[in-house]
Amino acid sequence: MSTREDRIKGVLLGQAAGDALGAGYETGKPSHGRARMIGGGFGFEPGEWTDDTQQAVCVVLGRSKPQAVAGELLKWYHDNPKDIGSQTRAVMSRVKTPRGLPMASRAYARRAEARPRPRSWYPGTGNGSLMRTGPVCLPYLGDRAKIAEAARKVSDLTHADPWSGDACVLWSLAIDLAVRLGDKFIPEMVAGGLPWLTEERQKFWRDAIREALWLRPRRFRYGNGSAAGCFLAALSAVAHADGLEDGLQLAVDGGGDTDTVAAVAGALLGAWHGASAIPARWRKAMWGWPGMKTRDLERLALQAAAGAAA
Repeated sequence: MSTREDRIKGVLLGQAAGDALGAGYETGKPSHGRARMIGGGFGFEPGEWTDDTQQAVCVVLGRSKPQAVAGELLKWYHDNPKDIGSQTRAVMSRVKTPRGLPMASRAYARRAEARPRPRSWYPGTGNGSLMRTGPVCLPYLGDRAKIAEAARKVSDLTHADPWSGDACVLWSLAIDLAVRLGDKFIPEMVAGGLPWLTEERQKFWRDAIREALWLRPRRFRYGNGSAAGCFLAALSAVAHADGLEDGLQLAVDGGGDTDTVAAVAGALLGAWHGASAIPARWRKAMWGWPGMKTRDLERLALQAAAGAAA
């Protein structure tokens, strides 16, 4: 049985494990149920986490405070990451200071709303803010209103559309529950975040959550580059998993944006099962920007949650 401290550490470690595991399969190469940290994607080495976890580290360094996170994200952007999502890049390339980020994000969202979407795409824009939302709840564990507010504002820094914000709110609140409840958590509790969404969008999310709890991750592969599609693919992997390792394998085998789906699923799986559920072979292999290893992620997670209520 995991401890609360173990589950706090599991949020970042689970994310990083899924990220590094999925990186080599993002281009469509199947893992055939035997995913390994082989590296790949956009020049990532074996065991190296990608921009998904790099941005999550920025959230932790900024203690989930939007302006502080904006500053950390800009530092990361100017450090020339190997990979960065097209929307995140477009927004960040237009600003010089953290204060300008929300305005640039809103402008991008307005333009994106006017463009046609593929039929398989879900509402909202890309999954670039959902990929970093895992640790948002850590400074505010148990304060559901504060977590919902922080998740949406941190999402809005680059993805200022309501659907992306909804996905981040729901996922961050689910991670909060998993950390606090441990073995008592079940994936159906993700729906517990619905009251923090507007009424007109609650029906979509209620029906979508029900669908994800029933269908397998592969059902969402062609839309999981969007925030809503990625959310559903990750929830499906968590819901059908027999433990953390199996859940990440399901996320990778679902296809599509494998590193992000597995990173998002990994944050919730780690919050539920704890860092101790991550295999030793993965823990030893994992590393990434900014020159960190697993022990550094553990330290950051504990520091972020240090002021949270017991």
